[in-house]
Amino acid sequence: MINKWMIFLCVQLSLWTPSVLADQGVKALTVTQSVDGQNEYSVTLEILILMTALSFIPAMVIMLTSFTRIIVVLAILRQAIGLQQTPSNQIMIGLSLFLSFFIMSPVLEEVYNKAAKPYIDNQYNVMEAFDEAKKPFSKFMLHQTRLKDINTFANLAGYTHIETPAQTPMTILIPAFITSELKTAFQIGFMLFLPFLVLDLVVASILMAMGMMMLSPMIVSLPFKIMLFVLVDGWNLVIGTLAKSFGL
Repeated sequence: MINKWMIFLCVQLSLWTPSVLADQGVKALTVTQSVDGQNEYSVTLEILILMTALSFIPAMVIMLTSFTRIIVVLAILRQAIGLQQTPSNQIMIGLSLFLSFFIMSPVLEEVYNKAAKPYIDNQYNVMEAFDEAKKPFSKFMLHQTRLKDINTFANLAGYTHIETPAQTPMTILIPAFITSELKTAFQIGFMLFLPFLVLDLVVASILMAMGMMMLSPMIVSLPFKIMLFVLVDGWNLVIGTLAKSFGL
């Protein structure tokens, strides 16, 4: 009997709640047109858009910042030294994130001053703030992107009327930027790999000359590679080179 009454109350509550909300005038979406002809959205919809945008933050950090170049170079460096799990992935990702924030700080400050702060002060609506926020990121990505990569994706997309790189749409600029970042990261990684490769070859030649065929050259060369990296202050050189490669 109790279960029947509970079911009856739940059904009545589910039927009563929408009618009450409708009587109170709760609207999920309100679109009004301003004097200049632009659409303005309700606060409820703006909050929904902002919450949806938060789910894209990891992708934005990877695709629109210096994170990709840094993490690829650090991964190649760890492979060149011969350390499989040291530093760990968590340390490498954390270092890449904070170094990315350091490199992107001028861009983020410009986004805050030109987009976020005017939006908080009700000077811009959501779309105007979004358009202003794209400009600093576009400027940063254009500075790091090769013209050849932009032309490649523009031709693939069928764009033939892009007069200047500054007019490149984001749908073309983002993949071109990622392609350029990967190429630059592999170039830096190749230069980092060479001295460790030479050391591996020297150790392997010495072991072969001594007739020690059963001893792995990687095991013998690993302490020497770590010692070489520490003596030349490798972390300072790598991080400094990465920062300078972005024009800092």
